[in-house]
Amino acid sequence: MYNVKLNSYVPKPEPATSDRIVAAHYYAAWKKGAAGIHEGFNDLAEEYPDRTPLMGYYDEENPEVCDWEIKWALEHGINCFIYCWYRYPEYLGKPIQMDYLRCAHGIHEAFFNAKYQDMMKFAIMFEASPRWCGTDEKDMVENLMPFWMENYFKRDNYLVIDNKPVLFVWAQFRLNECFESAESQKRTFDACREYAKKFGFDGMTFAVCNITPEKEVFDDMMARGYDFRFGYNAGYNSPYDFYPDEEDIMNQQCGKLEKNMAFDPTKFVATASCFSDPTPRFSQKWNDLGYRFREEANIWYLSPEKYREVLRRMKQISDNTPEDSWARKIIMIDNWNEWDEGHFVAPSHKFGYKYLQAIREALTECDNLPDYIAPHDQGFGGYNKSWKTPDFKEFCEKQLKSENI
Repeated sequence: MYNVKLNSYVPKPEPATSDRIVAAHYYAAWKKGAAGIHEGFNDLAEEYPDRTPLMGYYDEENPEVCDWEIKWALEHGINCFIYCWYRYPEYLGKPIQMDYLRCAHGIHEAFFNAKYQDMMKFAIMFEASPRWCGTDEKDMVENLMPFWMENYFKRDNYLVIDNKPVLFVWAQFRLNECFESAESQKRTFDACREYAKKFGFDGMTFAVCNITPEKEVFDDMMARGYDFRFGYNAGYNSPYDFYPDEEDIMNQQCGKLEKNMAFDPTKFVATASCFSDPTPRFSQKWNDLGYRFREEANIWYLSPEKYREVLRRMKQISDNTPEDSWARKIIMIDNWNEWDEGHFVAPSHKFGYKYLQAIREALTECDNLPDYIAPHDQGFGGYNKSWKTPDFKEFCEKQLKSENI
């Protein structure tokens, strides 16, 4: 029955039930030429074949690719993608056009044209790092908010909680630099909240990426008008090389969560990380761009079994927070598709669906039956039109030949 196309399109997802938003960070850099600072799958093909996605290397702008991702995510409990949102710095202060954005294809070309998009929540994380583009008091209200409102917040499947769109920000110290003072930033956020009310919302929710467990950092967050904090990852930093003690990794991840909860358990949400291995970014090319990954590397792995335990512990910690805490509403997954930076739960040649299965077992009622027949075994494929790397069938044939199988 394999390789026989019994369906004309990606089979409809059968979602698993969860009691909260399970949101996976999503790095949409897998359209050829979109990233700008790296070559996407072309950087991985020769030296890192274990990082081959289960569907093979793919053109991320293809809505059918996105529908596979939606299906896999929903069937394992992930019900929201948080897309990194970038604007090029030369366009600060200008009304936004599509060609002003980096990696916007993930939302606008793929997700917004996917058949199953309405089954999936989405949100954006404003990337405020100096490499991209920050904002200021005038620009945020006059340029960013109108674009975000029209293109994202007003859509039925944008992440809206308590009738307030949720905007994620990366990162606290980065965006601080864009405003003259904490008062200026809070005033801007409040103006955004008032702007949202014009469209029938009850305001806006602002969440910021910062997992530093220090009271000064927490107080600064509150002064600037944020509603809660989160992490792009769990914040665990390993020693220089691969670290084998999984129990210690688990304890430190959950310990970091508990420390952040200590300031105010209502204003921090958990992020669970499965592994961290940015080895592909150790190349000279990355060094030329100013990265020092070899000196500062986080290299560690949790087995899928231990990752499941981290998720369960984090959920238990979150469940014990007050009724009005954000942790009872959201838990975050690090990360859907950071293929080269080295932290991903999307189905891959190396791990299959194992990390997704851990999420389903820890965070859902397991009341569905996921589809584990890979796209190429159902007669689908041909998603690689751009990369010099082989498609999945060619990849498998090459691997079998090299192993004399």
